[in-house]
Amino acid sequence: MYVAWRDLRFARGRFALIGAVVALITLLVGFLSGLTGGLAAQNVSAVLALPGDRLVLHPVGDAAATFADSAIDDDTVAAWRTAPGVDAVTAVGIVQTRAEGPDGSGGVALFGLDPGTTFPAPTHDGDVDLSSGAATALGAAAGDEVTIAGQSFRVAGIADDLSYSHTPVVSMTSAAWRALDQRLGGTGAATVLAVDGTPAWDEIAAGTGTVASPPLSSLTALPTFRSEIGSLALMIAMLFGVSALVVGAFFTVWTMQRSADVAVLKALGASTPALVRDAIGQALVVLVVGVGVGIALTTALGALAGNALPFLLSPLTTLAPALALIVLGLAGAAVSLRIVTSSDPLTALGSTR
Repeated sequence: MYVAWRDLRFARGRFALIGAVVALITLLVGFLSGLTGGLAAQNVSAVLALPGDRLVLHPVGDAAATFADSAIDDDTVAAWRTAPGVDAVTAVGIVQTRAEGPDGSGGVALFGLDPGTTFPAPTHDGDVDLSSGAATALGAAAGDEVTIAGQSFRVAGIADDLSYSHTPVVSMTSAAWRALDQRLGGTGAATVLAVDGTPAWDEIAAGTGTVASPPLSSLTALPTFRSEIGSLALMIAMLFGVSALVVGAFFTVWTMQRSADVAVLKALGASTPALVRDAIGQALVVLVVGVGVGIALTTALGALAGNALPFLLSPLTTLAPALALIVLGLAGAAVSLRIVTSSDPLTALGSTR
């Protein structure tokens, strides 16, 4: 690394420029990752909070099952509850509508289920539990009255911030939800079943005409989740590719300019593995510094934007992209190693000198 450090000091302007480019790419990747995580949380946090080893949906015709179209009748619920290996079945109704509170109104997602699970739910038909997002949007606190579809409910409690398809969650009992869904034009049938146990999943699903998927896999049944996350993930993947290309191109050109110097070092006795370690170490220093600056900027800007944007700061949206950028950058820099390994010491002693 002696030559690499001297090189970094001598051409600090060039390396500062490529480090700044890496930092900007890291900022873009980190900010998009945080935005993707925030949008995903606003879309699916309530679905992931549902109890159960698998979530059961009912597809319509030959189309894929979706939360918007799924409707599970009482006979199907009973079939799952009596199936061998099933420990518990929680029928959950989901519908979106508007609600009015003491100091605001807005769209909410109504979740109807009976109490007794990890998902917050009131014990009385005239009560509702508000997520923190719904409480903020409606300006309501415990003990206040909120109006949903012309019917008043008392706020029994404020739960964690849960959202479904970008609307905050309001939970109520199954009976209250069924009556409200019918008032809104629905059938009152449950939307999804949260099933615990170790049954023959495929066999029971085929017999009931349903689809049983793990919670993470069932997220694709939300069309908005697929479209949003797919677009943002494609942008992030393209930025990863740009990062590898930029770093690889820089170090390839830089190594080509140093090819005669590399040949001299070989002529003086430097081994090829030592020169390879020197080149990779140089790239690693630039990447670590650039990525570190980019992640620091992402964390600072993400903390400031958290109140205005759905931004999620977590190791998954900061450290994971940082490590991926460093690995891809090193892979791009490895392209330049061919010049190092193929340099001929004779060129340093021939007519070029």
